[in-house]
Amino acid sequence: MPKITKRTVDAAPIPDEGEGDRFLWDTELNGFGIRIKPSGVKSYVLKYRIGSRTRRLTIGKHGPLWTAENARRQALDLLRSVKDGRDPAAEKSEAREALTVGSLADLYLAEGMVEKPNKKASSWVTDRSNIERHVKPLLGRKIAKLLTQADIGKFQADVAAGKSKADVRTGRRGRAIVKGGPGTAARSLAVLGAMLEFAVKRKLIAANPAKGVPLLKGEKKERFLSKAEVKRLDEAVLGMEAERKLSSTAAVAIWLLMLTGCRKSEILSLRWEWVDFERSCLRLPESKTGAKGGTFGVVGDEAPERPSARGYVRVTRRQRHRPLHWLAEGLGARAGPGRASGIAAT
Repeated sequence: MPKITKRTVDAAPIPDEGEGDRFLWDTELNGFGIRIKPSGVKSYVLKYRIGSRTRRLTIGKHGPLWTAENARRQALDLLRSVKDGRDPAAEKSEAREALTVGSLADLYLAEGMVEKPNKKASSWVTDRSNIERHVKPLLGRKIAKLLTQADIGKFQADVAAGKSKADVRTGRRGRAIVKGGPGTAARSLAVLGAMLEFAVKRKLIAANPAKGVPLLKGEKKERFLSKAEVKRLDEAVLGMEAERKLSSTAAVAIWLLMLTGCRKSEILSLRWEWVDFERSCLRLPESKTGAKGGTFGVVGDEAPERPSARGYVRVTRRQRHRPLHWLAEGLGARAGPGRASGIAAT
């Protein structure tokens, strides 16, 4: 086997099912190699001697996190520690035995994205929030491998009962009110379960104790505005715009939310290329329910002056050179003349 590089690792053949694991060793760094499983998983390993014993340590799976060069540098560091009389495999085993839920959570948030490349960044933000505000406060000091189904069930019940509720400062003026409830508890348990499954795949724990624990059912929320409420909302938005307490951008974002049924994040991240002028609609390439499209009352230059029900949002072609990012204007910011984003309510 020549020097282990990305090219040689990618080209290494997969062993047959009955053959077992195959090892290929580097010709330049003694003990550094790659293990190839019949499943196709390739992992960097290091073989070394402690006294009369030969030890083998897994460095990590071949991929974005562990490239051939990264693994080689890690192998060099480990061999230096062996020369100093340390046993990296024993140290890793001891660390696994003492791994707390809090430390596992940090590892999951740091490296879990590599194993779930299709998961949206916004979902990771939500996961981090649930972990930092519910999982760590209630389970953070527990040893991960000692968790039981009873611990997981109690965790969900405690979150539902509000035992992790808090008033958290998020900056100089920011503040987050952390509450409980069945819905929050179920979402937190789902995140915890995914984190524990990550630990199983990394062989940090033997099994996932969250499996088999039923999720609490949150209260279904289905609320529609009445005609009177729509009218009051219209008057309030118009009044705040007139008094410059609400920017034109924020006002249009409110109407897009109501007219389209989109999520807030979908409207706040709206881009010009998602506005279909020919069919008078928005076409969102991604959402939690897949690609989303349809006629949402978004029209082009032919929009009427002001329909009585304020049921249109006017999008003009001549303003498409301006960026369509709602956050750039800042919801609630005072907007001076001409600061509207290019989508205007009519």
